[in-house]
Amino acid sequence: MTTTVSAIRAQITQLKEKNKDNSLLEITQEILSAGWRLISAKFYLRNCNKVGSMVSTNGRPIIKNKGYISLGDRVRIWSIFNPTQIYVHKGAKFIVGSNSRINGVHITVKSGVTIGKNVRIAPYVLILDSDFHSAADHFSDGKTSAVTIGDNVWIATKSMILKGVTIGEGAVVAAGSVVTKDVPPFTVVGGVPAKVIKKLRH
Repeated sequence: MTTTVSAIRAQITQLKEKNKDNSLLEITQEILSAGWRLISAKFYLRNCNKVGSMVSTNGRPIIKNKGYISLGDRVRIWSIFNPTQIYVHKGAKFIVGSNSRINGVHITVKSGVTIGKNVRIAPYVLILDSDFHSAADHFSDGKTSAVTIGDNVWIATKSMILKGVTIGEGAVVAAGSVVTKDVPPFTVVGGVPAKVIKKLRH
């Protein structure tokens, strides 16, 4: 409880500085909203194994954890446009680095999904580390391979990240992309399947 109060106080200080030109009513509303997001996270994320400081939820996520979930400091699990859905199977690991925001995303983990620091993932993105079914036999298990998303990555809306993919640091995945292969750092990829369409650093 002490940790929650400290987090709320820190959030209030930040909001006061950010909204110093706004009216008292607007600042109060922001403070109450921020406080509720921190408090609600304690309830909605109660099935997670490790939750850092100032982790917040906005809206109600769906989280089913039979494995291991770790959320770093200041992670935001938001459900504004669509409920964020996280399903972690037995023996699987889902790890999110500090200051990352997941909003309205569906993530299913059978092996491992690791998301780095300062990552933004937009609504309706789908991340799967397994085929779940074999192409030859639809009633048998498919191949499974971990997904790794590096620091400072932005994944735009309605993209799909499939098994075995590593997305390099600072990369951008354009809206509607289907990522089936590794994405080099500091590139923009797009299309079906996703291909490099721009380099962000030379």
